[in-house]
Amino acid sequence: MSMAGSNTTSAMATATASADGHEGAEVATNDQTHEATKSGGEDAELAAKLDGWRYEQQALRARLSLKDDNNDGDAMASWTYFGGVDVSFVKGTDQACASLVVLHSSNSDSPAQELKVVYEDFALVTMDEPYVAGFLAFREVKFLKALWQRLEARIAEKRPDEQNLRLPEVVLVDGNGIMHPEGFGLASHLGVELDVRTVGVAKTFLHVDGITKDVMAAQLAATPRAASGFTATRLVGASKRCWGCAVLPLASLSKPIFVSQGHRVSLETALEVVRRCSAYRIPEPVRQADLRSREWLRNHDVQMP
Repeated sequence: MSMAGSNTTSAMATATASADGHEGAEVATNDQTHEATKSGGEDAELAAKLDGWRYEQQALRARLSLKDDNNDGDAMASWTYFGGVDVSFVKGTDQACASLVVLHSSNSDSPAQELKVVYEDFALVTMDEPYVAGFLAFREVKFLKALWQRLEARIAEKRPDEQNLRLPEVVLVDGNGIMHPEGFGLASHLGVELDVRTVGVAKTFLHVDGITKDVMAAQLAATPRAASGFTATRLVGASKRCWGCAVLPLASLSKPIFVSQGHRVSLETALEVVRRCSAYRIPEPVRQADLRSREWLRNHDVQMP
């Protein structure tokens, strides 16, 4: 059973949207970004905005939990509803399609190939905040929150043909969790604001805490391939902190994804969720959110990159 909804939001943009404005593309620390912007003639309005974002980011980060909820280690085996969110940008514009999908498996032993999309929703949105490295969530999170709230309202309606629709036990986010200059990327920000379990799944490597691309590649190459085909290499920075893992979900892959805790999950649980949802390089909830948002844009005659 598949359900669909759509919403169009418009607003005046304060800056042109960047098609590469994703969490995985961030490489600068907040201080570096602030100084670089100032040296380029940062105006008072943007300076005030960044100060406000820093304050809010720190306040939200104080509520971050990187542990499983009580008994999650055992309960996770019974999870059968998985959410996925993504934002697909429209080429040459400040518009994007925010998407939320819910996938369901008949039982916890079902392979990822049997996950079925049981709910999908989309919103054509206008980016009304500038892209600043380290602050991606302040551009995107409000649109994803709105989709989640629409899902909650849909479930509350208790439609006769949707009796089995439920909130997902965990949401996979196209973006980073704690693998972020401030340890608080889009997946963490969304998880804290909604108070839901989230896992960050980044397609692009993020340089943080001295972990360069070369360091990551060397660590990945030194990790023996798991017999199961799912290989995870812990990424430990100069501070000795583990920020997440470079993951090869299948034995046939050589290009990793980057998995990190979002909110209310341990790293072990985050990895197990990704493993259970992976039939391709990208876990199915994120993959479907991306594919379906692009299809939605094409069907509505919106030009894609």
